[in-house]
Amino acid sequence: MPRKSARSGGRREKKVRVKTARNRPSSSTRWLDRQLNDPYVAEARRLGYRSRAAFKLIEIDDRLRLLRPGQTVVDLGAAPGGWTQVALERTRAMETGGRAIALDLLEIDPIPGAEILQGDFLDPETVGSLERAVGEAAVDLVLSDLSPATTGHKATDHLRIVALAEDALDFAGRVLKPGGAFVAKVFRGGADGDLLKRVRARFETVRHFKPPASRPDSAETYLIARGFRPPAAG
Repeated sequence: MPRKSARSGGRREKKVRVKTARNRPSSSTRWLDRQLNDPYVAEARRLGYRSRAAFKLIEIDDRLRLLRPGQTVVDLGAAPGGWTQVALERTRAMETGGRAIALDLLEIDPIPGAEILQGDFLDPETVGSLERAVGEAAVDLVLSDLSPATTGHKATDHLRIVALAEDALDFAGRVLKPGGAFVAKVFRGGADGDLLKRVRARFETVRHFKPPASRPDSAETYLIARGFRPPAAG
């Protein structure tokens, strides 16, 4: 949970009650209630992060120390940019020459120091543009917070997010330097057998981690792989 701000003085903040409006669906009322009373939302606003999701990467990195000064990081599914902001801060990119390259289907407002691309990650032309942006630089870390459009059908949604994770893994396999790392969002239950087998074949260590900032009722968790092993030449 975010540290208590100096402004709160350590006191418990008063819960904001959201009244149901005549023309507002109950689901919208629940969403507003959650947003207004979520300490991560308040702390993201106070610290200037674009979304509460920034704390997910902060908590992953606090636990596993993936981000280091001078690294090149690619952020897939980056909008609105919270993870990219954290990557820039923790790699000290402006000071060290590190790079943060962000991609999303949605438009991302400029982030000082970041390289931003807009396009569909499932489109080969978009992936080609991303690989050209990376250039000859060896990438230290590929982050994938990609999410499919959910259907509400758990099995279908699981298959869709696993498919996105597989595509992100294929991309990571082309751009990561030896020893690099890969983080991908999956749904509860982890990756399916085929994906997990592929990841274990390419990385030295693999684990799942659900950061505290991930809402308890969310099915998401993160697959974290370290120690990339490039395929043998020939």
